[in-house]
Amino acid sequence: MTEEQHFLKIFLHNKKGMAGLIIVLIFVAMGILAPYVTPYSPSYTNPNAFLLPPSSKHPFGTNVLGQDLLTLDFYGARISLIVGISAAAIAVGLGLIVGLFSGYYGGVIDEILMRVVDFFIVIPALVFMIIIAALLGPSTVNVILVIGMLSWAPTARIIRSMVLSIREWPFVESAKANNAGSLYIMFRHIFPNVSSVLYGNAMLAVASAIFTQAALVFLGVGNVTDISWGGIIHEAYATGALDAGDLSYVIPPGFFIFILIFGFILIGYAVEEILNPRLRILKRQ
Repeated sequence: MTEEQHFLKIFLHNKKGMAGLIIVLIFVAMGILAPYVTPYSPSYTNPNAFLLPPSSKHPFGTNVLGQDLLTLDFYGARISLIVGISAAAIAVGLGLIVGLFSGYYGGVIDEILMRVVDFFIVIPALVFMIIIAALLGPSTVNVILVIGMLSWAPTARIIRSMVLSIREWPFVESAKANNAGSLYIMFRHIFPNVSSVLYGNAMLAVASAIFTQAALVFLGVGNVTDISWGGIIHEAYATGALDAGDLSYVIPPGFFIFILIFGFILIGYAVEEILNPRLRILKRQ
């Protein structure tokens, strides 16, 4: 049995992991199957259906343009998943590289990189994201880049703290004695020993990116022309539907954001638990 098959076998028996996976797959299916299972086109408008309450024809009601909110909520899953996964990949990739180099080399390199990390940790991230996103312009790609480039510091600090210990282990010293290159040692010997934390942290980064994207769009900084849950809530607030008590406008997208984030968090906990032997031992006790 390969390592991948062994991991899959354990994951399939992990209740938290399976619950999170089912949640995420439901939203993936929502995004993919939206054109086939929703009753209307997302571009369809009907001025005569202005802010209709929930009904059999419009289960979630309609917005100010007469668009079916159920349809928009299904299509909104696409942006959340795309932005969440893409931004998390950037953040985790940067955090891994900075953490590996900082922890492995130490000295001046470590000092410089950690001061940069400290800067990105202490600044109010959401405010900084709003400023940069406003300067770059409202597009999904820019939102992904902004979230990813400003979210890598915590991962870098976690990886760096682990590498500081792992670089002193005998197998690393043995690799150095055999004239192995620094990059080879970092990615061949050290990386596998930090992967448990990295993969778990990646799921948490996806969850964070999903929430951040929704917050940015709600504040009017992201691309409000894209169909997204944050955009739907922003529209409800901007048009006064929220003040009028039209909760069917905002509860479904807000609920979807919360549940999708919860799904990725469950997967993250499960992955770290499976890949970290110490956590498995503690769970059995």
